[in-house]
Amino acid sequence: MTTPGPSHDDSRFLRACRQEPTDATPVWFMRQAGRSLPEYKAVRGEGSIVDAIADPDRATEITLQPVRRYGVDAAILYSDIVTPVHAIGFGVTVEPGIGPVVATPFRSRDDLGRLRDLEPEADTPYVLETVRNLAAELEVPLIGFAGAPFTVASYLIEGGPSKNHGRTKSLMLGDPALWADLCDRLADLAITSLTSQVESGARAIQLFDSWAGSLTPAMYERHVLPASTKVLEAVASLDVPRIHFGVGTGELLTLMGAAGADVMGVDWRVPLDVARDRLGPTYAVQGNLDPAVVLAGWEAVEGEAADILTRNAGRPGHIFNLGHGVLPDSDPEVLERLVELVHAWPPGPTAS
Repeated sequence: MTTPGPSHDDSRFLRACRQEPTDATPVWFMRQAGRSLPEYKAVRGEGSIVDAIADPDRATEITLQPVRRYGVDAAILYSDIVTPVHAIGFGVTVEPGIGPVVATPFRSRDDLGRLRDLEPEADTPYVLETVRNLAAELEVPLIGFAGAPFTVASYLIEGGPSKNHGRTKSLMLGDPALWADLCDRLADLAITSLTSQVESGARAIQLFDSWAGSLTPAMYERHVLPASTKVLEAVASLDVPRIHFGVGTGELLTLMGAAGADVMGVDWRVPLDVARDRLGPTYAVQGNLDPAVVLAGWEAVEGEAADILTRNAGRPGHIFNLGHGVLPDSDPEVLERLVELVHAWPPGPTAS
């Protein structure tokens, strides 16, 4: 399928994903589309995020806002990791101030029947329209994304956000056959969603396994790695960079990389140079300023950002980001200055 808009192949962001030299370190922020921006609050409206996602004009504008404001090197689609399961009617919504909530959580093999195949043109046409709008308008690459099977499964099973993922681990360990079938279904949903986003114009994808850090390496390798590998291997043929990210996953970095990533997201708990040593030369890295540091003001941000950039030591294949998403109380002016600092930092070997 021919995709609209420019390819952005020579952009800083995509060059860094390929570990090629760049004229400056690229930077973008997870959850940059919204959260702290006053212009976001002006157009977001009341109600659930699913309502804004379902409005392509509004979702397009929200995605563009941080690119205009901050001058970041990539845009992240304004959507949510539960959009596919919401769209197929599983009974998921996103409650303001809470997150994904499931009216009737997943409890038995009978619930697999509630996870039908995703048909993007019929189920999520608003997402595809938003991606097409952005692909035609953006001067930087657009990142599409999906939730990894484990993280989406945890919401379906727990019924909402969880601190210990007790029900999820109980199903995983108590009925591994059902768990594997559930993750396989969710992998298929992610593959279909990501493919539709790339075919509509996304130039990179990120697989969010936000809660994988709650697992031991052995649990991850046996019960989570196969489904995540299925997703990332299936989208390899789309020929776009694949970013893999989780929170608290320092002990899982090499396993998550083995699932098929080109770029590994690193949260703030692992120093960037330590993460690069653990991963080796195979992967580009993305991260990893603690989002809470932004709340401390510019002087704190400047010092922490300089430390991260120093630890990278000019090696190609670094995309500066936060270690998780922008916090709602963040000062946009601090993030503007952070982008300026990163772009001004000597990048090491430069693009020819």
